[in-house]
Amino acid sequence: MNEPLPIPELRPGPGAAAQDAGILAEIAAGLSSGRDLGTLLRGFLEPIVSLAGASAGAVRALSKDGLQLELVGNLGLPAGVWGGEDERVVDRHCGHCGSAADGRRVVWATDLKSCARRGAGSYFGQEWQRMLVVPLQHRGRLLGVYNLFFSGTAEPTPEVTAILKSVGELLGLALDNARLEAENLRATVVRERQMLAADVHDSIAQLLAFAKMRMPLLEEAIESCDAARSQRYCADVRKAVSEAHTGLREILTHFRSPMDPLGLTHALEAAVRSFGERSGVEVELLNEAGALHLPADQASQVFHIVQEALANVAKHARARHAWVALSRHGDRVGVRVDDDGLGLAAAPEAGESGHLGLGIMTDRALSLGGELRIGPRDGGGTSVRLDFPLTADTQTLHA
Repeated sequence: MNEPLPIPELRPGPGAAAQDAGILAEIAAGLSSGRDLGTLLRGFLEPIVSLAGASAGAVRALSKDGLQLELVGNLGLPAGVWGGEDERVVDRHCGHCGSAADGRRVVWATDLKSCARRGAGSYFGQEWQRMLVVPLQHRGRLLGVYNLFFSGTAEPTPEVTAILKSVGELLGLALDNARLEAENLRATVVRERQMLAADVHDSIAQLLAFAKMRMPLLEEAIESCDAARSQRYCADVRKAVSEAHTGLREILTHFRSPMDPLGLTHALEAAVRSFGERSGVEVELLNEAGALHLPADQASQVFHIVQEALANVAKHARARHAWVALSRHGDRVGVRVDDDGLGLAAAPEAGESGHLGLGIMTDRALSLGGELRIGPRDGGGTSVRLDFPLTADTQTLHA
């Protein structure tokens, strides 16, 4: 969560004008406005350059690796300065900027020869005679520096320097907020991509995998001139492709594959029936939990875990029978998918190349606040067990 930008309390000295505190308040309000970083920095630099009597100003942010200072905003810098590679990125220990950053102190520089040597034309040391460098930090963490460039030799008064230091703390907080917003955005994008990958896998990839498994059987039936089997397998492939197309349209429309509006139990009954018809595995649904009134998102996660477990039975287990069981113990729900197939030796690992299913199942279980366990079944085969808590609202419905 971003922190609000406070207005530091100033104690104006004899030479400090009351308008200086007003400028500081104006800057704080501008930095809190939520505008994009470039606009924010321009709004910050304009009153500061005016307050200090400077000719130009610039803001440099510390790079992610902490090794460089990157030019992220400027006011009044000629294109020959801000457009040059030598000025856009400098070493964090370079010259006066490095002294301010390393010492966490305001630096008043009267010799700009080190800046001029980096190739910024005649500006440093000629048009600009002096430079003030203020560190930008928040809670002891260095975030960058800002520079003010002066054509004259007069040094800012102590009162103005105190205000400029306070502004550095404000801008440090603003940059930290911008960094947090960027990190939150990246995390959100990653989560959305993972959700999309899971939905594509569950609603489309499984159907296409089923169609792929049917193709060799269809080819065999055609080669043996078995018209009845050919028609059956052709119908299976056609139905799978049609459902995959429908699922894709749903994802494109709603971004999430929809949950059965009649609830989890109804969705599982349909899934078990469809699985038996497609795979030839005899599968039974045992509901010992009664009517489960789960939120749609929670029900969707459970459904897709069961769906993936059944898909793995069809692809790897070579089972003749499978069982899906629901149970409830107090405020916890248990889901079990068992089969009498080849067992764990035939099952892929969660991190196996090209296999996303088990990893997605684990992620779904974690999103429920639950636990997924995969182990051998008594009597042979594999057992997939999901255990998760009911939410407070759901517990009320089941009371």
